[in-house]
Amino acid sequence: MGSNVLLFFVLVRIGNIELGEFPLSLAPMEDITDPSFRYICKQYGADILYSEFISSDGLIRKGKKSLQKLDIFDYERPIGIQLYGHIIESMVEAVKIAESADPDFIDLNFGCPVKKIANRGAGAGMLRNVDLMVKMTSEIVKTTRLPVTVKTRLGWDEDNKNIYNVAERLQDAGIQAITIHGRTRNQLYRGKADWTLIGKVKNNPRIKIPVFGNGDVTGPEVAKSMINRYGTDGIMIGRAAIGMPWIFRDIKRYLEKGEILPPPTTKERVELAKLHFTKSVERKGIPRGIFEMRRHFSKYFKGLPDFREIRLRLLTSIDREEIIGILDEIESIYFNEIYS
Repeated sequence: MGSNVLLFFVLVRIGNIELGEFPLSLAPMEDITDPSFRYICKQYGADILYSEFISSDGLIRKGKKSLQKLDIFDYERPIGIQLYGHIIESMVEAVKIAESADPDFIDLNFGCPVKKIANRGAGAGMLRNVDLMVKMTSEIVKTTRLPVTVKTRLGWDEDNKNIYNVAERLQDAGIQAITIHGRTRNQLYRGKADWTLIGKVKNNPRIKIPVFGNGDVTGPEVAKSMINRYGTDGIMIGRAAIGMPWIFRDIKRYLEKGEILPPPTTKERVELAKLHFTKSVERKGIPRGIFEMRRHFSKYFKGLPDFREIRLRLLTSIDREEIIGILDEIESIYFNEIYS
């Protein structure tokens, strides 16, 4: 049982979209936040969903994979489509295409640290050219009827943590919410996320838009600590949700009632893995739907003792029925297992 202290929040909005009090969002992640995983996270209480991030160049060239990422569903709302690119004209054109999918908002990726993206000036690479970032944002805001939001980082490196100024300028350009990951681009996902500057942005009297914090939120107690210390309007959860989508439910229960919920049983995890797997294969077919489930499978059953041999079979099989059989086997062998 956790703390009995209750927190009180105000209603958060992005434009005219009501998000409730202290919304939790699922971070956009390539080859992870597809419709099958978004469905699972929504069932467990994620308030805001995002598409996988989409290349503006891929969209305007009508690349099959990029166009598929535009598929969104009414039960996912509110949902944003996230775009990245480094050329203003291409991004503006991509926004027009993305609008046809009828998302609730457009999110601009100014935070992806991957070398092939950032080093050519897109994603977190925009943090090295803030004037271009602001101009691009302003042009997109003028172009679209939808609210525009941004996800970014503290800065390019330790010597250039410019998010305080960047947030002000992006707000002036017309964005209606900002999510800040508490690392620089050069950190990638190494080291500890620093929320200090996120808190300073949130508490800047000039900032009127919602500020979401992101980075190292691994459970309910961490979430509450971040809220108490930094006062963000909401939290975005990324890697911690992989294999643990119930993190949204657990955080909400802790914030509302001070209760720590027990982890799901093996039976519950198997049922969830089967549902996720079925949706992945229905969506992407075989073998792709199987390949993209492997990272989830390895997380759903993390911590089981003497699991290596079963895990190896689960992560190498390319037969749908065999995989279902292995999941049944996991439930049979580990049905009394207690997860820490």
